[in-house]
Amino acid sequence: MNGSNDAIVVDNISKRFRLMTIPKQASFKKAIVRFEFLKRKRREERYVDAVRHVSFRVPRGSTLGLIGRNGSGKTTLMRLLAGVYKPDAGSIAIQGDIAPLLSLGVGFHPDMTGRENVKINGLVLGLSPKEIEARFDEIVDFAELQDFIDVPIRTYSSGMYMRLAFSIAVSVDPDVLLLDEVLSVGDESFAEKCLTRMRKFKEQGKTIVLVTHEPGTLKTWCDSAIWMDRGALRMHGDAADVVAAYHRELHASAEQPVLAG
Repeated sequence: MNGSNDAIVVDNISKRFRLMTIPKQASFKKAIVRFEFLKRKRREERYVDAVRHVSFRVPRGSTLGLIGRNGSGKTTLMRLLAGVYKPDAGSIAIQGDIAPLLSLGVGFHPDMTGRENVKINGLVLGLSPKEIEARFDEIVDFAELQDFIDVPIRTYSSGMYMRLAFSIAVSVDPDVLLLDEVLSVGDESFAEKCLTRMRKFKEQGKTIVLVTHEPGTLKTWCDSAIWMDRGALRMHGDAADVVAAYHRELHASAEQPVLAG
């Protein structure tokens, strides 16, 4: 991808997960103890195709939004982009440093303090110990967690989790920022701080991929959008056009009559 204007190139990726089935007559505990779930014949194994043959490109400096119903494959796709999962087929190429901010708590150790988690996550994201030390106060100040940085993060609220995770991610100054439903957690004033930082990223030519259920956020922030539907890419185009098509289908589905039978 050298010389390309694309920050992200996703080429025909798929991801499948095997579902563990337990006999109806067995409790989960008994199934584990007796290994009954391992005795089931291979022909009875069930799978779910979380992402199916998805391809797209994200130009450098643009913002891509992901939209779709719960279970449509958005989170799996984001974890594939972040490298948490490897695709079963296809390829993903990302140019530059990447900072993923996924489901709340991912990558955090609940029994460790906020301070310890800052150091661990900073190292994971590629910062040196000296860089973490130099940026530590800025991270804590941005997250507004000065009074809680030395207590275990299992005591944190979901909003506190998000504030710390976002603050660590943006401190890395990544080329590509992945945001999975993080702006919907926390108070309004901190959300505005996040948006201000994202504006700065866009002005600097950074690439952003975000998942949100807020159509206003997609239309305001995103240059383009992807509609995910049952693991497949249903539509990719201008953010406003994708949001409009998605909501037309939601309204049409809601108006369908329920048939007795």
